[in-house]
This record gives sequence, structure tokens and C-alpha cells, in this order.
Amino acid sequence: MHSPFRFLHKAFPLAFSHLNKDLMRERTLGGAFNPSFFLVYCNTPPPPPPPKTGIYMRKLCPNFDREDGLETVLEVPIPEDMFTSMGSNVALRWQNMATWMKAQTSDKWLSPIIAGRYNELSFLLYIVGSPLIPLQVQLDHSLHRPVRHSSIEASTAKYIVQQYIAATGGQAAMNSLLSMCAVGEVKISASDFHQGDESVNVRSTEEAGGFVLWQKNPDLWCLELLVPGCKVISGSNGKVSWRQSSNQQTPISKGPPRPLRRFLQGLDPRSTANLFLDAVCIGEKIINDEDCFILKLDTCKSALEAQSSRKYEIIHHTIWGYFSQRSGLLLKFEDSRLLTVKTKGEDSEGVFWETSTESVIEDYKYVDGVNIAHSGKTFVTVYRYGEQSANHRRELEEAWKIEEVDFNVWGLSADFFMPPSDIKRVKQS
Repeated sequence: MHSPFRFLHKAFPLAFSHLNKDLMRERTLGGAFNPSFFLVYCNTPPPPPPPKTGIYMRKLCPNFDREDGLETVLEVPIPEDMFTSMGSNVALRWQNMATWMKAQTSDKWLSPIIAGRYNELSFLLYIVGSPLIPLQVQLDHSLHRPVRHSSIEASTAKYIVQQYIAATGGQAAMNSLLSMCAVGEVKISASDFHQGDESVNVRSTEEAGGFVLWQKNPDLWCLELLVPGCKVISGSNGKVSWRQSSNQQTPISKGPPRPLRRFLQGLDPRSTANLFLDAVCIGEKIINDEDCFILKLDTCKSALEAQSSRKYEIIHHTIWGYFSQRSGLLLKFEDSRLLTVKTKGEDSEGVFWETSTESVIEDYKYVDGVNIAHSGKTFVTVYRYGEQSANHRRELEEAWKIEEVDFNVWGLSADFFMPPSDIKRVKQS
């Protein structure tokens, strides 16, 4: 176990949860999501100026109520790029951030222009920033499957997974991990919807933001993702997975707990290994000038039905992993999902949405004996077609970097992963 002082700025909410659990449990104000920051004060000196190279994340902001007051610890650290985009000088940037924080629960979101902008940001953060994987990853300390009575493709996949386990630190190192916290930055850009086979150019403007990701075995995790103008919080308490943005009155929740896709982008080797133990090897492919084995995994029908609803039906969800033949590491993670949104009319086939996502994983570094990916890029293509909808295509990109990651975080309890109180009201209704 590490000292809490090593991860002090992230452990503060945990320490305060022992004094006031409502602070950690209640994520709403007046029934609406509270996108503000925890008002946790400390006497930490101001952060140093940003370095010329590398990632710099601001973790403190001034006290807006008292100029001589102690600084506030940001609930989600923000990248320097996001901070500098908020104004021409430091004072104006903090003022704009304070204005945005106070506007999250105001009536200004009723404006069509602001609502449209917010819906666009929510779409980006849901599709590329915080997607879920339909398969529930089982916690298996042995990370072994018998190859007897398995096909050649299945037994080959199990062998490749064992090489991946060795390349990321070994089974003993993975079994020693009880919890994790990661802080990073994202840059997201997207195109508009285009018809048919028109060429699609991703916008030059980027939405820069930051995220904090917490995890505790087996299915307890929480992601807080922030860009200027929007915040998304997503999590799983081991019984239900949920997701909510800062202008939503009701969180989205459906089906059993599911892993966050971001875990499988080189950040959680144990979950990745458990996921692909049941895959099959379908061939080879060159990724970034390296020969890779391709492992494929199809989602079973029962899992798809559990995540469907009266409004939409998931038809298929397939996952691929590309493992280096040289190093054994996962270099690319890909998945494709097709669902139909039901429209009015008994004979209507609905509108089909197909989402294809691929993540190129880079910059592996050892942290406490575990080999973790620290950067990568994700490319998403969204197709919309079917009745009452012309064929449309849209492309999105995300570049992500991990600034800090640590394991076995002191004081991280199951109470931290409790869903918003709105979840209970939705289930009761």
C-alpha cells in the first residue's frame, strides 16, 4: 500500500468521505447533476508554471469567494490547453471558468443555441470519451483456461493471452492490484454528418479536456470527464452501470455492470486478459510496422438482449484485439456495434446506428511492476441509415495521454462508487 501523501490531491475526496459520506454519495443539487467542484481546501502552494514539454494538469484554482482564502482542489484536473483557451490572461480564464461552473444548473441551458452546443458536447463525450463494452469482465486470479477440447483458434488465442500477461508484468503483479486511479487529458475533434460516400474532413478545432478514472475490484469504477462547457460522469457500483452529463436530470442506466472501454486501451491489463481468454485467433495483421495476431470476440445474444430496451435493440457487438508478435503487448483495440432505434409504427424497421471504433495504443511504461499504456489515439466512425433517415456518416477522433497512474490507493472504499440518487428514483418509477 502506498502512502496517501503520494496521491494527496486525489485522496482528499476519499478522506472527506469518512467525515461526510453525503459529500461523496450525493452528486446532485436540487435534483439536477452538480457539475461543480468539491470545495476541499488545502494550504498547498500555487502550482509551478507549466513545463515546456510533457503534460501539465492544473489541480488547484483560486478561491472565488475570498481573495485571501485557500485554493480549491479541482475535482477533475484540467489540461493547460483547456485552461489557456478560456481567455487572454490568467484572471480572465479563472473568471470564465467560475462563470461556466455557476451556469451549469441555471436556466441558461434552456436557450436553443446553448442546448444545441451542449448536446453536441454530450454526443462527443458519450461516443468517444466514455463508451462501455457489452461484455462483463470476470475477475479471475488464475487467468488460465483449459485448452482441452478447444479448437485450434481458441487454444491459440489462450496462448497469445498468456504472452500478453507476461509482457505486462506477470500474473503475480496483476493479482497484487486492488485499486487504481489515473489522471489524463483528452483532445477530441469531430466532423459533421455527411450523406452517402461524401468525403469527411474532421474539424481542425479540438475540445481539450481532462479526466479522472477510479477503479476497485471487481466491478467498481468511476470516470469523470470534463471539457469546456460539459462534464460527464460514468460509473459502476458492481450492480448497475450508469452515465450522466451535467445538463441531464436523469442518469442513463441499463443492464448489468459493464467495463469502460478506456480500461481496455492498455490501462488495465488484467481486465484485458480476462476479456480475451474466450476469444479466437483469426489471423495476422501489421500494425505500426509490427506483425500482430488478431483475436476476435463476439458478444453473446443474451448479453445483447440484457442491454437492449423498448426504444432500441442491439443487433451485434464484436471486439478485436491486435497483439504484437514481438513484444506480446496489445497495440490496437477495435470494436463494432450495430443497433436499431425503434420508430413509430408496427411495420417500421427503425433507424440503424453503426459505430466502429479503433484505438491505437502506445507508450507503454512500467508502474509498480505493471506495464501500462500512457498514450494513444481513438478513431470512431458513426453510420446512420434506414427508414426515415438518409445514409449519413460522421467521424470522430480522440488523442489521449495519461499524466499519472497509481495502484492500491489508500482509503478508496465501495461508498465512493455509489450511483447518483436519481438512479433509485428511476428504478422505483
